Amino acid sequence: MLTIVYAFNFIDRQLLVILQEPIKAELDLSDTQLGLLTGFAFALFYVICGIPIARWADRGVRRNIIAWALTVWSVMTAISGLATNFTYLLLARVGVGVGEAGGSPPAHSMLSDIFKPKNRALALSVYSIGIYIGILFGFALGSRIAEAFGWRMAFFIVGAPGILLAIVMRLTVREPVRGWAEGAEKKDLSTPPITDVIKLLWSRVSFRHIALAASLQAFLIYGIGNWFPSYFLRNFDLSLGTVGAWMALTSGFGGAFGSFFGGWMADRFGARDIRWYLWIPAILTFMIVPVLIIALTSGSAQTALLLTAPFNFLTAAYLGSVIAVSHSLVNIRMRALTSAVLFFILNLIGLGLGPLIVGALSDQFLSAGFKTPLGTAMLICGVIGALWACLHYVLAARTIREDIARLER
Repeated sequence: MLTIVYAFNFIDRQLLVILQEPIKAELDLSDTQLGLLTGFAFALFYVICGIPIARWADRGVRRNIIAWALTVWSVMTAISGLATNFTYLLLARVGVGVGEAGGSPPAHSMLSDIFKPKNRALALSVYSIGIYIGILFGFALGSRIAEAFGWRMAFFIVGAPGILLAIVMRLTVREPVRGWAEGAEKKDLSTPPITDVIKLLWSRVSFRHIALAASLQAFLIYGIGNWFPSYFLRNFDLSLGTVGAWMALTSGFGGAFGSFFGGWMADRFGARDIRWYLWIPAILTFMIVPVLIIALTSGSAQTALLLTAPFNFLTAAYLGSVIAVSHSLVNIRMRALTSAVLFFILNLIGLGLGPLIVGALSDQFLSAGFKTPLGTAMLICGVIGALWACLHYVLAARTIREDIARLER
């Protein structure tokens, strides 16, 4: 059920990505404004609300929090279809961000209570497959509905079912016992102050590098991935429906398999050495560089479309292992807040700045007369982001064993 809810999270979040070209044409927007809509405006309120909601989740009934959050973001997605200008749509996306801030941290906490550390990365990776199920349906349904009925109807149709799912979530899911997987269900574990959790995380050198590596990985996912549909529509003779179908398949299946593979590999090799939880994403992230170079310089629509599958596979493989190893650094009542702090940094840099920086660079390159301004911006940002992320994964691995041992003492 948590995976299905997460899928709805990304259907609603990524719907704007496939619809941004018709929205740009009707509302007369620049690429910088599109970057604000798909990235910064959403991410800013997502991260601001994420920490207090996570604090609530460390104390309250997480199932209920998720159900309320799902209701809010679904309603705000439907309202997006009424937008008549940039400001209206911006405010609607802010509402979606506020709602979605209550989705992942409570879910991460629930899963870490259910699954033991040796299986946690895989469990969180399976949960993260919801991202790519959501992208698949968001791209496929969004493009088809928009072609048939217009982009506004796509927001109405996609937003409404989430309200029904929230009711099902509230009525069918049981709240797990805190610390059940580690036999801590009978202990009196008080919830520490937010400042204590943040100080603890900041004192762990490995967490600082993990957060930066994950942020740069998110920069690739949102900064590059969010612009791929526009890249294909602007540079090749392809319809919105064709691009939506292709991106649904390569993003949905490629990302889902990548998420599963990354978590499975991390648990498999991490049982021997905890550093593999960071070495695995480092290796896979490095492989993104040649994929992006070929995809964005080949000049072939078929080659570029096909390479979006390995791109999504490789960018998706980090999340389960990163969350699992982060939860190993803290106590049971700190897990939701740890996820929120991680997502605060991840989304502010990756989701907030990724689409915005690529869009702003694209506008600059267009003014300078570049032949493919958007593709050039994506290539530069993608290569730098991937190599930079690899560096932080390797640096995090150097101190992760020592930092986990400090908690155990």
